Parts: sequence; C-alpha cells; structure tokens
Amino acid sequence: MAGEETSASVELPIHGACHCGAVSFEMKVQPRAAVECNCTICRSLGTVWGHGEAGDISVSAAPGATLSYSRGDKELAFHTCRTCGSTTHWEAVRGDSKGRMAVNLRLAAPGTIEAIGHRHFDGAETWTFLD
Repeated sequence: MAGEETSASVELPIHGACHCGAVSFEMKVQPRAAVECNCTICRSLGTVWGHGEAGDISVSAAPGATLSYSRGDKELAFHTCRTCGSTTHWEAVRGDSKGRMAVNLRLAAPGTIEAIGHRHFDGAETWTFLD
C-alpha cells in the first residue's frame, strides 16, 4: 500500500553518539523509517532521522553539552554537541508535536539506516514522502 514502510528488523535498542562521545542516545523502539528531509535545516545538517515518542528515546549528555537551535515557529529544538559539532537529535518543545523526538541515525552503527528502510520526505514544499 502506498505510504507504508517496509522496514526490516534491527537490533534494539538502537545506540548512537556524536563524534566525541559527549552526547549519546538510545532508541528503544524501531522507527517506521529512517527519514531524510529536504527542508532547509535538515538539508544543511545532513541528517537522517529516526522519529519516536520522547518516552522511547533517551539522550545522555552532561548539562550544557549541547547547543539548542530553533527557528520559525520554534516548535522544534535541534541539539548539537558543543564539542564536536555533531547534530544528535531534535525534540518538539511546543505545538502539536510536543512529546515527539528524533535522533540522527547517521550517528548509529553502519547499516542501521539501510536495515530500517530509508525514505525521503519533502519538508521543503509538499510535506509528503517522495517515494
């Protein structure tokens, strides 16, 4: 059926970390897809997101270890390691998506994105998947 993901199974939890290891994440459930968005921020960051509920994702970092960036409607806060500059995750801080998060699956083990299934999302114009 159109729009349905056909992901394989990956070993859970999914672990990832920034380049220097100061910020790490654990995703307890498999996302429906590894999503690459073409909006201006995601394209600039070069991320592939694994989306989930905040309760299914834990981020470990010392206080102040990340820089937080929001723009536009300020609903999402993108987090980047202060030391190495890797973008690790975003969290919805207000609006309809509050309670949702995504982690940058490019920071997980090689093969994770392919095992989950890589999808392209048009966040620049149509807000639909392109496949």
